[in-house]
Amino acid sequence: MKKCMGIRIFLLISGILLLQILATSAPANEISIGTAPYRIAFDGSNIWVTNYTGNTVAKLNASDGSLVGTYAVASPWAIAFDGSNIWVTNYGSDTVTKLNASDGSLVGRYIVGITPNAIAFDGENIWVTNATGTVTKLRASDGSLVGTYGVANPWGIAFDGANIWITNHGSKTVTRLRASDGSWVGTYEVGRKPVGIAFDGASIWVANSGSHSVTRLNASSGSLVAKYRVGRDPFGVTFDGVNIWVANESGSVTKLRACDGCLVWTYAVWGYPSGVTFDGANIWAANAGGTVTKLRADDGSLVGTYESQHQ
Repeated sequence: MKKCMGIRIFLLISGILLLQILATSAPANEISIGTAPYRIAFDGSNIWVTNYTGNTVAKLNASDGSLVGTYAVASPWAIAFDGSNIWVTNYGSDTVTKLNASDGSLVGRYIVGITPNAIAFDGENIWVTNATGTVTKLRASDGSLVGTYGVANPWGIAFDGANIWITNHGSKTVTRLRASDGSWVGTYEVGRKPVGIAFDGASIWVANSGSHSVTRLNASSGSLVAKYRVGRDPFGVTFDGVNIWVANESGSVTKLRACDGCLVWTYAVWGYPSGVTFDGANIWAANAGGTVTKLRADDGSLVGTYESQHQ
């Protein structure tokens, strides 16, 4: 695939042009995030990171990456923000935890399906994929059960304004459910082992971890727009308003132009990036190796890498 024209070249030394290459081998800061950051979300002011092995969720100040607080949550996996609260799937206990975003205090825990692994907010309800083959819909205001819907091998989840899209990890497909009532709308073929999924306002983007690619679908019809190569083992996906960012667990983050899928650049990120989110100016990647990386969205330059242990 051709790279987009206009990649910045910013050094000229002895007539040799040096391209912008970013690496994060030297952490900029160290704070107590946890030993295995996995998924990540933004609440408008702060970055929230799940630490599955440490049974905690960390809250970081988005402006400087400083630690605001760490909160005990059993087997935290995926994470989402509903405008007031943080919701966390508890992978090992078949529940979700609701925390007050302002202070991290516990609001409640609610039973969902077996092995909950992804979560999304539709403006009124929380949707949770359960790895054993169901999707649970909870009322965000009080956590009450609205419905449970059968879906094959659900993994990732996204909301497009009217529908819920779910990646089916074992079947090379995504399923679309109507958000209003959970009814089936369609199932569409993507790549092998689809995991992360995001909506850009017009298209659905799916990370195919088994084929090292992302699939782009027309959100209105589910038809295939295109497939694009990214890094090895792509997992998380997010949209920054102009570009699609893909976390590749092999050690990089890929930036694609959303309008046409053209490759902008791939940035080296240390520590197995899996979750990825956008804070309005920066891209944050949760790295399962023990760090969180912050990149400037406009040019991918490194802002900071935040370690799992104190200095």
